[in-house]
Amino acid sequence: MASSTHFSLTFKPSPSPLFSNFSRTRFTPFTTARPIGSPSKILASQTGFFTRLGRLIKEKAKSDVEKIFSGFSKTRDNLSVIDELLLYWNLAETDRVLDELEEALLVSDFGPRITIKIVESLREDILSGKLKSGSEIKDALKKSVLDLLTAKGSKTELQLGFRKPAVIMIVGVNGGGKTTSLGKLAYRLKNEGANILIAAGDTFRAAASDQLGIWAERTGCEIVVAEKGNSKASSVLSQAVKRGKDEGFDVVLCDTSGRLHTNYSLMEELIACKKAVGKVIRGAPNVVGITGFILTKLDGSARGGCVVSVVDELGIPVKFVGVGEGVEDLQPFDAEEFVNAIFS
Repeated sequence: MASSTHFSLTFKPSPSPLFSNFSRTRFTPFTTARPIGSPSKILASQTGFFTRLGRLIKEKAKSDVEKIFSGFSKTRDNLSVIDELLLYWNLAETDRVLDELEEALLVSDFGPRITIKIVESLREDILSGKLKSGSEIKDALKKSVLDLLTAKGSKTELQLGFRKPAVIMIVGVNGGGKTTSLGKLAYRLKNEGANILIAAGDTFRAAASDQLGIWAERTGCEIVVAEKGNSKASSVLSQAVKRGKDEGFDVVLCDTSGRLHTNYSLMEELIACKKAVGKVIRGAPNVVGITGFILTKLDGSARGGCVVSVVDELGIPVKFVGVGEGVEDLQPFDAEEFVNAIFS
């Protein structure tokens, strides 16, 4: 999901796995598709609808700061040692304090490269006299993390394009929380006034359609499932997008089977899904790639720092974070609130 971006993954297996460094906290990448066509045929009301929808979701995130705060409680506990280190900080203990700060960041899964970058920047500013107190060091630390997040992952707002239906495909590894995240996203979008159609594109896992059907019932959304005897994911998604287009749905949310990006045949299946949707809506998708992450199972992890490493390394923004098991526990990601939550 993302900026003016669209739908599908088309890269072949790489020797450096995309998720290899981020094993504990789950990242569910997703992409968005939107139809293109003659500008003269684009309805201003549709453009305004999606703009308003994205704004409402972002504003709602500001009012749900407490959920973000509680969701990062375990990561915050890991980093609380920083306050103790800086409380009685003095220049003579700079090396010891920075060594322990470095350890705290590593334990919270910021990653070696990002951690060293942050610590060495702080060291330079301390020795040059720019930072003269513990509170100034902490403020500089928070600013460093915020700058890393906003430099490459600033497009966190949900942008669904300019014409209905917008198509969002959720992709990721097995057990990453795709189906649950899709259900929560459907609930949030529907609550903001969007008409949602869900496509049960995970035709591999036996209980996937049943699970998604429960989510459809809970959220009051309609669902398209595989016809008997036809279990091809591309067929399900094609039918769903066609129905979404014919019946005037605002957003089509497409679930997919779990897969590793290193499995070529399974990645080719995603390409087939992309082509199938493109036949229903001309020109969609017309941009390729992962356009955003959903950070899931956050409430059970003490390694929230990995979000900084992911954004910095891949340049892909985090769009939503899962902070609990409830239907309302999928929160739009806000970099500033994230930093305040883990370093409060």
